[in-house]
Amino acid sequence: MLPFIFDPTFFLLIPALILAVWAQAKVKSAFQRYSAVNARMGISARDAVRTILDSNGLNAVAVERVQGALTDHYDPRTKVLRLSDNVYNSQSIAAIGVAAHEAGHAIQDARGYTPLRLRNAFVPVAGLGSSLALPLFFLGFLFGTPMLMDAGIIFFSAVLLFHLVTLPVELDASRRALGILSESGILARDEIGGARAVLNAAALTYVAATLMSALQIVRLFLLRGMRNR
Repeated sequence: MLPFIFDPTFFLLIPALILAVWAQAKVKSAFQRYSAVNARMGISARDAVRTILDSNGLNAVAVERVQGALTDHYDPRTKVLRLSDNVYNSQSIAAIGVAAHEAGHAIQDARGYTPLRLRNAFVPVAGLGSSLALPLFFLGFLFGTPMLMDAGIIFFSAVLLFHLVTLPVELDASRRALGILSESGILARDEIGGARAVLNAAALTYVAATLMSALQIVRLFLLRGMRNR
């Protein structure tokens, strides 16, 4: 009997789902709290990130505005750092922390940080894996084709590897950001805690994604074993 109606292996994913929901709530709460507190230096996140980039010799990295909420990112292909609508002109501790985190990625790129290079190399593979893994696996499960199930597991392994590489990249960018904000005086010593709270909450979302991928791999292996009975 195929376990589509009741799949006990789905319960494996519950811890990661709970962590993901909690992490998102933490991010929202921390960002809202420290968005209401402006840094005493009185500069915008855009100006703060420009200062950080220029002081690290990254004058060629452009800073642009991008639509959306917390859609901030650094694009290593075009060497452009993009700040979201609620970050770009904000003078808040939260916005400056987020912007500095993205500057951390730009610095990683300029310094040839190995985990970042690995993550960038994994992007197309992980994208393909996330698109094909589960459809291939469940087609193989439905028709009893081990080759398709194995292909799905292999493709999903690429997704897990991507998350495993992403985690240290994000943690290192936050570490760099907090160090620079403290040393440069962009945030005062008693303001660093707010930026840290926002970045630590964001880091939890990457931990949740990694855990979800790991548990999904375990689930696929269990399902494959059940199908072979």
